[in-house]
Amino acid sequence: MSDAELVLRSTRVITPEGTRAASVAVSGGAITAVLPYDAPVPGGARLEDLGDHVLLPGLVDTHVHVNDPGRTEWEGFWTATRAAAAGGITTLVDMPLNSLPPTTTVAHLRTKQQVAADKAHIDVGFWGGALPDNLKDLRPLHEAGVFGFKAFLSPSGVDEFPHLERDPLARTMAEIASFGGLLIVHAEDPRLLASAPQQPGPRYADFLASRPRDAEDSAIAQLIREAKALDARVHVLHLSSSDALPMIAEARADGVRITVETCPHYLTLTAEEVPDGASEFKCCPPIREAANQDLLWQALADGTIDCVVTDHSPSTADLKTDDFATAWGGISGLQLSLAAVWTEARRRGHGLEDVVRWMSARTAALVGLDDRKGAIAAGHDADFAVLAPDETFTVDPASLQHRNRVTAYAGKTLYGVVKSTWLRGQRIVADGEFTEPKGRLLTRTH
Repeated sequence: MSDAELVLRSTRVITPEGTRAASVAVSGGAITAVLPYDAPVPGGARLEDLGDHVLLPGLVDTHVHVNDPGRTEWEGFWTATRAAAAGGITTLVDMPLNSLPPTTTVAHLRTKQQVAADKAHIDVGFWGGALPDNLKDLRPLHEAGVFGFKAFLSPSGVDEFPHLERDPLARTMAEIASFGGLLIVHAEDPRLLASAPQQPGPRYADFLASRPRDAEDSAIAQLIREAKALDARVHVLHLSSSDALPMIAEARADGVRITVETCPHYLTLTAEEVPDGASEFKCCPPIREAANQDLLWQALADGTIDCVVTDHSPSTADLKTDDFATAWGGISGLQLSLAAVWTEARRRGHGLEDVVRWMSARTAALVGLDDRKGAIAAGHDADFAVLAPDETFTVDPASLQHRNRVTAYAGKTLYGVVKSTWLRGQRIVADGEFTEPKGRLLTRTH
């Protein structure tokens, strides 16, 4: 600790070994030691005494649609990373679609990196995209440092990112497996979606019927079959159907290399509470019933679901019409994800250590950043969120950093106020005041 530049002290520090009173020494942007609470502070080091506020590792959100460049009226790196920082997130991985161009070639990746470079308030990495016609681009993108490849098994909602049918999926998975990459999948069966009742209008019940659970279940079963045959590594995005959980658990027991995420909106919002015409609640797959939600929480507790990410997918307010059939499908939740999940987790008897595991440690591991992100441990980046877990706030959309302040959480009272967020030992936001952007662009290193 003799070379420490900064010491953060708290009675509650969440470490991989548990929560304890500790002093965290920082030098050169990295954690150098986690020491007893009353360890002496070396001369020249600055002490930040956080009292009883909880010091936790900055969250790692591996599912964010920043939409920059091309649809920056929907979001952008400046606003998205400010919102993330305000919510205790210090690393995000940007999805390859809804930006123009999509991240489907190395040239497109370079374009996106150039746009992000001077706007990122937190660290930012990138997913590549897998399309029917870009098989030749996958290995070069992998070598350029994307963290994996996103594919849709049903229409994506934007014309420039078509979905993969069965044969292209198999070819894509085989190619990605050949270089040890990761395929992440929006899993809904387009045939079952097409055969579901389609009733336009404002009734949420009609929209829910149009995206049935069996569409998710069928697509996940297909994904498991292909992954097993190819010994490929696959990840199921934004799981909402609890009916798929038994087959996922069975596949994992059989040695299939499959991981699964869900999202705050599936864990905290229910179909029963969605007002008709309130398309700020629309996403695909949809928010389902309370009984379904209970089973998602059970799967988080037993490890069948690995992690929780936002799937932040904003749009301009005019696209959130009162017709669920035509409104843009996406939930804006980047700034509120920690508070939303913590509010429901504590109600269900979970602790902050669980939330950190789901939203920081396991997300960092998913993208191979767990040697530097997702934990308060020596050698890791000094990325922190300082949280007052018992304080509450009521969500006022006008106070959000998102470019478009449309949120399904409006008016909800949530537990967990982020007091400050730190990136590599520098405080980047405190009490609503931000520094200039200090984020770095991340690439896959192994």
